[in-house]
Amino acid sequence: MKQLRPAFSIIEILISVIIISLAIIPVLKLHTSNQEQIVYLTERNKRSLQDSLYLDSTILQHHQDNKTAYEILEKFFKVKELKSREILKENSRNIFIPEEIKIIPLEEQGAPSATVNEVMLKGKHSSIYYHFKLGPL
Repeated sequence: MKQLRPAFSIIEILISVIIISLAIIPVLKLHTSNQEQIVYLTERNKRSLQDSLYLDSTILQHHQDNKTAYEILEKFFKVKELKSREILKENSRNIFIPEEIKIIPLEEQGAPSATVNEVMLKGKHSSIYYHFKLGPL
């Protein structure tokens, strides 16, 4: 005759479920945190690509202006397609350019002088870029 094996009681099953649940909670929190960071980095990278539309040679003229990408690019490109034009008009940034910094090396070094302008593009996912201009040796 076969002998019956004792089974788990309902209390033992409930305790094991609680232990497993408590172990899974930190893993889910970590996953959620990583997902939020991935979304932020993705959006930030998209914004960096859009920022490149503003970084032309005339950007230093737009201190404390709110410009759209279309306003910056229309001097250089003729955008015929209406949908492309609307997308460029929807992308706007506040431009702030602090006072330029002049870097003058010591005479014995023989290095060129330089002018550095900081270009701040403010708004969602603000960015800072630098414009360098080298002078004569």
